[in-house]
Amino acid sequence: MSVLFETSLGDIVIDLETELCPKTCENFLKLCKVYYYNLNAFFNVSKDFLAQVGDPTATGTGGESIWSLIASQGGKDAPRYFTPEFIPRLKHRQRGTVSMAVAPAVAEEHRGGCGSQFFITIGENIEYLDGKHAVFGHVVEGFETLDKLNDVFVDQDGRPLKDVRIRHVEILEDPFEDPPGLRVPDAPPTSPPDNSTRIAEDEDPLETLPEEEAEEIRRKKAAQASALTLEMVGDLPFANVRPPENVLFVCKLNPVTRDEDLELIFSRFGTIISCQVIRDKKTGDSLQYAFIEFDKREEAEQAYFKMQNVLVDDRRIWVDFSQSVARMNTHWSNDVKMGQRGSGGRGRGGFAGREDLEATRRYRGQTQAQERGKDYGLVFDVPGDGRRKRKSRSRSPRRQDHPKERLRRSPSPRSRHRDLDASHERRRSRSRERRPRDHYDRRR
Repeated sequence: MSVLFETSLGDIVIDLETELCPKTCENFLKLCKVYYYNLNAFFNVSKDFLAQVGDPTATGTGGESIWSLIASQGGKDAPRYFTPEFIPRLKHRQRGTVSMAVAPAVAEEHRGGCGSQFFITIGENIEYLDGKHAVFGHVVEGFETLDKLNDVFVDQDGRPLKDVRIRHVEILEDPFEDPPGLRVPDAPPTSPPDNSTRIAEDEDPLETLPEEEAEEIRRKKAAQASALTLEMVGDLPFANVRPPENVLFVCKLNPVTRDEDLELIFSRFGTIISCQVIRDKKTGDSLQYAFIEFDKREEAEQAYFKMQNVLVDDRRIWVDFSQSVARMNTHWSNDVKMGQRGSGGRGRGGFAGREDLEATRRYRGQTQAQERGKDYGLVFDVPGDGRRKRKSRSRSPRRQDHPKERLRRSPSPRSRHRDLDASHERRRSRSRERRPRDHYDRRR
């Protein structure tokens, strides 16, 4: 009666002593049948001594017999362990001996015994284990796997630094009938039962990628880090933002090509929302590339296929889809400001379309007009603070009607002199009316 263990280091075939140890072999075979050992890790490996496995928690304190497992599934209580079967003729002499680990008795109500943990000897003549642990099988194939298991690197507790796991168990022959209440899962488990933070059994920490793949991975990580930084500072709505699909990037333009020229050429493919040739901020010279935004994605695709390598102003232009999110970022930042001002925008979480941008422009125009019309001349006094109250800077209507106030508010020096001349002329006319007529006669 044999069982095949497929481990991460290789296969191991174990022959069982079903006639000498029927209870132990039945427990072992039924645990294999319910996938109890699948993805279990070897948690205790001692060089030239033994390798222990069979605890789903990989701590050395877990595991139970098949009868305890069946009782727990049915909501009943049953002993966790069963009585070990010690056979004097079965000893730990040869390499590859398979033996059940016997748990010691903690108290009278918690008797020790055999559960699910077992070990395989990777050394020879370990006779002091006889009578302490129950032998029930021997390895007949896979000694090269035991050699690899003996050479693994372990920590101070004896657990391999890189997990060595039982990937799958195949029962070659089972002479025992299933006990009542045994439930066989439909499929084996897909994740390890323990929460291991060690190197995975299918991971190679020393593996090196080709230079091109490694450089591509580094570039992707750098791009992700840059996008996350831009999201944190508020320059991007979110790190995984994608460029718009209705914007074309046109380069290799002639320096004399204008916005109107490109819009006229590309307008035959559909409605153009914006067409802009990028220019130098200081000199105003064309940088020989432009962005063209269409109303629909299909129109941009048609223009992309039709205008590639077309002669425009004696230059062969190059057309591609835009990889920039600058326009989307500008729309988003405008929408953020509108949302923060309480104008009904979507705020920091959304994008601004054309309708939102038009609403933003109207809102800004109204706000600026309101701010220009505000009276900032009022100074409000805080009563009861013990300070001398400041006089209000606002002018009363009578005070504002005074000629000096009108002169003080006159918009230009020319109008100011004109008002002064008119004021002086009025004063002279009043003085003439008060003086007697003979005063002018005497002057003559």
